[in-house]
Amino acid sequence: MPLSMAKTGEENIIKKIGGKEETRLFLERLGFVVGGAVSVISEVNGSLIVNVRDSRVAIGREMANHILV
Repeated sequence: MPLSMAKTGEENIIKKIGGKEETRLFLERLGFVVGGAVSVISEVNGSLIVNVRDSRVAIGREMANHILV
């Protein structure tokens, strides 16, 4: 399922990152890698605040749809 559908506070493991090559590289630089843990902290105006690699990152819903958990 896409990260945008994950429950708040639940830890998930990243299974796949989709999208164009530039999108995958961008997400990888933010810390979103296959096998890594990620959890949704909150949702604000369609953007997700997520915890990845002990950092909080805000990403848009469209970007979150490329991250499969």
